[in-house]
Amino acid sequence: MKARLALVAGALLALTAALPAYAADTTPPTRPTGLLSCPPPSAPGQQYGYASICWQPSTDDAGPIARYELYVLEATGFRLATTTTGTIAGTTGVMGRGYTLYVMAVDASGNRSEPSDFITVTATTGMQPSPTPTPSPTSDETPPSQPANVRDNCVFDFPGTGFCWNASTDNVGVTAYDVYRESPQQGWVKAGTTTQTFFIETGLVTGQYYNYTVVARDAAGNVSRPSAVTPVLARPGFPTPSPTPTPTCEVTYNTSGWDTGMSTWMVLKNTGTTPVPAWTLRFTFADAGQQVTQGYSATWTQSGSTVTAANMPWNSEIRPGDSLHLGFTGAHTGTNPKPSTFTVNGSTCTVA
Repeated sequence: MKARLALVAGALLALTAALPAYAADTTPPTRPTGLLSCPPPSAPGQQYGYASICWQPSTDDAGPIARYELYVLEATGFRLATTTTGTIAGTTGVMGRGYTLYVMAVDASGNRSEPSDFITVTATTGMQPSPTPTPSPTSDETPPSQPANVRDNCVFDFPGTGFCWNASTDNVGVTAYDVYRESPQQGWVKAGTTTQTFFIETGLVTGQYYNYTVVARDAAGNVSRPSAVTPVLARPGFPTPSPTPTPTCEVTYNTSGWDTGMSTWMVLKNTGTTPVPAWTLRFTFADAGQQVTQGYSATWTQSGSTVTAANMPWNSEIRPGDSLHLGFTGAHTGTNPKPSTFTVNGSTCTVA
């Protein structure tokens, strides 16, 4: 009997071990589409208005949709107004006021679809208000106009996304713009708020497009319709310039001219903390008629107005704090101004 039980247990263990492993469902449902204003039958005497919509059902690879989430735009952002298993839902509001809504589908594994398009509907009398009533209207009930002409490629000098839009108008005044970015599984999240007509967001993946919408808001908490959804490219921004290095050389330039000739004597000093094992001094004459004819303590060459002096074998190293004397004779065509900039091995020197 014990042997038979052991055989059965072994067979069950082998069968269990042979069962295939199923991957978790990570595929979200399709985006809800076809949003329409679907007000419920009127209810005379109803205290609150009701903004209601319906839509086409989403589909999912793993089975039926578990629920739909309805979001409503308020002064503080998009709020989850209600959930439903059907394709019609609404939220309480002030009668006669427009409310912007969108819908997301959720499957049994908790995967959320991309958000639907926005729809703005007017709250009318309805049969049943949602659990959270909207506050009573204030003296100012006029929302700002919808932000228009949202456009990419108007701000450049930063890493991330940057975009602009045309200013909204309001009967009292626009106080701020709220910027929302479409986020996978989260819908429309607030990326930031600004009083300007441009926005910058950092910390994004360079080369990737992000969808944005802009909402204008006034002091009474009235919000405009969201702007047209606009894809914006995250850019690397302009490179950060390297700090200007502290000069490690100093040049003294003295010259004396006569008729069409000149004599120049110079001092090159190492003001750095390390020796210069080999050096090349360069400068550019300020006048096209200036020419080097013969030099000393360096190998002198000239190309156009650019003059180069390279070290000799016996003075190739200049130690920290040491100075080297060199110079040349030359010609000019009437003027003999001093050069303004000198470099040693590509580094700019201080002019004494």
